[in-house]
Amino acid sequence: MQSPKKISSLQNPLVRQVIQLKHKNRERGKTGLFVLEGQRELAMALKGGFGIPTVLIYPEFFPLQEAEKLFKGLEQNIDLIELTKEVYQKLAYREKTEGVLAIARTKDHSLNSLELPEDPLILIAEGVEKPGNLGALLRTADAANLDAVIIADPKGDLYNPNTIRSSVGCLFTVPVAAASSQEVIAFLRQGGIKIYAATLTHAVPYTSVDYTGGCAIAVGTESTGLTEAWTAQADARVVIPMEGEIDSMNVSVSAAILIFEAKRQRLSSAD
Repeated sequence: MQSPKKISSLQNPLVRQVIQLKHKNRERGKTGLFVLEGQRELAMALKGGFGIPTVLIYPEFFPLQEAEKLFKGLEQNIDLIELTKEVYQKLAYREKTEGVLAIARTKDHSLNSLELPEDPLILIAEGVEKPGNLGALLRTADAANLDAVIIADPKGDLYNPNTIRSSVGCLFTVPVAAASSQEVIAFLRQGGIKIYAATLTHAVPYTSVDYTGGCAIAVGTESTGLTEAWTAQADARVVIPMEGEIDSMNVSVSAAILIFEAKRQRLSSAD
């Protein structure tokens, strides 16, 4: 690796580009680039096969030799740049900073990009808008080693820095696709994948259905739940019985309960 370049000016064009990519969805969409921050996130993105053209480090927090160790053996050429403290503090958005940011290339998230095994287990998230909820769903998907997460009728930006941060890098470890609800339902039907819709009405207990074959667990927003597009097409509507005063939980909590019941059944059937 060549000796890193150094940036000390806040007016540097690259500094301006990073700021634009951090704050503007339009810039991310136009360029096909996004910004990630953190040593773990960078390592996970590299492992996940994301293209990383540029890495920016503050050597006091992330020494040059540590960066070189992380990049050792990689086939892609990475432009490594050292930042002064002033520039780094301008660009970093974490309270507990780790001394590294990177510009990365977005991936293809079409349904055709998914490579699914036989009898896959998939999470469908319809219309989830809050970056924190989307990030939490991706963390759950990683923990369960799901075969895919599909965002139906996406409302937010998958590469919003808040989504990446709340997913703690799991955006880079889970196969993700995005499409309209109609396209996703057609895709699942074509693959013979059953749809289990999480809903509060006209539903059976979530433990009473069979998740051992190819299936997709669909969850909606906390405010309105799944739309009729999903509830009408579902092979079964499932509900998590609750004994308190409220009738709903955070979408990521609900998804986790359903997903790990599916995992439990699949492990039991494999014994």
